[in-house]
Amino acid sequence: MRQTIRTSPAIRVTAPARLHLGFLDLNGDIGRRFGSIGLAVDQPSTTLTLRRSEKNEAKGAESKRALALVNKYARPDRGAHYAIDVENAIPAHAGLGSGTQLALAVGAAIAEIEGGTLQAEDLAALGDRGARSGIGLAAFAGGGFIVDGGKGKDPGVPPPVTLRCDFPEDWRVLLILDSRETGVSGEAELTAFADLPEFPQVAAAHICHLVLMRLVPGLKECDIAAFGAAITEIQAIVGGYFATKQGGSPWTSPAVGQIANRLRQQGATGIGQSSWGPTGFAFVDSQAAAERLYHSSIEDAKAVGINILIAQGRNTGARIESIKP
Repeated sequence: MRQTIRTSPAIRVTAPARLHLGFLDLNGDIGRRFGSIGLAVDQPSTTLTLRRSEKNEAKGAESKRALALVNKYARPDRGAHYAIDVENAIPAHAGLGSGTQLALAVGAAIAEIEGGTLQAEDLAALGDRGARSGIGLAAFAGGGFIVDGGKGKDPGVPPPVTLRCDFPEDWRVLLILDSRETGVSGEAELTAFADLPEFPQVAAAHICHLVLMRLVPGLKECDIAAFGAAITEIQAIVGGYFATKQGGSPWTSPAVGQIANRLRQQGATGIGQSSWGPTGFAFVDSQAAAERLYHSSIEDAKAVGINILIAQGRNTGARIESIKP
């Protein structure tokens, strides 16, 4: 266990973005609902620094959300106040887990500066996280490729991680970003889930079959063709299910879908949208392949208002460190 820091003047936390690659069972007919597939990635990330202060205050990216979290976590009855500087933040409502990572980063920084270390599950309870997916919590705690077991009978317990493994170091993921669009979140997300039709049991069974017998073996054997084919098929099933809440399309941003399909035609695999989007993704087996596809597609992407970012899997969780004045 990492040694607790009790006298540090400041704590810096860097938390990774995560991709939500699909659900296992949206009905939960056999007792557990949702179940998620995900991956921690090295960029974008949220980095913040927290130090003691005479009052709670925040500056930098996402300062309003950060201050609300500080106010929620702080204990003014004990004279605990903090200043927080969010140096950079994962784009909000983009399907990259920005809210969860910011909440966990703020909570972890406060816990660390006060001389205690909270587990991700404790922070999730404080931040009301893990309502459907445990991917964000697991990405913060340990990174890597993750499958969670969905929500059980107790709504207060985050989904358990049923599989976590390192993502191949050589593989890359092209993130397809549309800063003009935002994914569904908050009350709109709750309403969208409530209005969705029943998810076919045969579809849930097929997704689980794909995960167990193609996706995970492909990942462990570094067979990107098998891994990518499974992701693409899972995304087609889940994306089709959510299409009624996305204007009839599996893509929140049609422009993202256009560029994703172009990348697929040029050799990328594992094509899809993270969570409610608008961020899309496409996998390749090397940095060289990623750079080739980036350079062949970036001008077309920019022409329709899209950016492409080359990322890799992050096989470690959030970094928490003491910094000197």
